[in-house]
Amino acid sequence: MTTKKISNILFYFAIAAISTYLAYAKGWILTDFESISPKQAYTLMKNEPNVMLLDVRTPEEFSSEHIEGATLIPVQKLSENLSKLDNAKEKKIIVYCHSGTRSVAASRILVKNGFTPLNVTGGISEWKAEGLGVVQ
Repeated sequence: MTTKKISNILFYFAIAAISTYLAYAKGWILTDFESISPKQAYTLMKNEPNVMLLDVRTPEEFSSEHIEGATLIPVQKLSENLSKLDNAKEKKIIVYCHSGTRSVAASRILVKNGFTPLNVTGGISEWKAEGLGVVQ
C-alpha cells in the first residue's frame, strides 16, 4: 500500500470520527432522552404543572439573560448538585444552554441518575430566534 493510500484512509477515518463525535455531542445519535423545540418547551411550561426548567450555562451567562423561571446549575457542577433536583424525579426537566450542546451533556447525566430530561434544541439562542422572551 502506498503512502498516499494510507494518508487517504487516515483522512477519511478522521472525518468519520469527528462527524460521529459531533453527532453525539449534539444529541443526534445515541440518546435516551427526548429533544424538543423551544416552542414545544414554552407550551409545556405554560400548560403542564409537572415540569421544571433547568439552565446549565455559567452563572455569568445566566445573569446576562435567562428564561423566566429557570433554575441554574452549570453542567460542570450538575453531578455534584443532583440533590437540588430530588423533588424533580417525578417531573419532566426542560434543559437548555446557549446552543444545545451542554444541555445534551446535562441530559445524559440526568437520565443516568433517574430523571426525565427534555433537551431544548438550539438552546436559548433558538428560543430567542423563535421570538420567545428572556429575562435580562
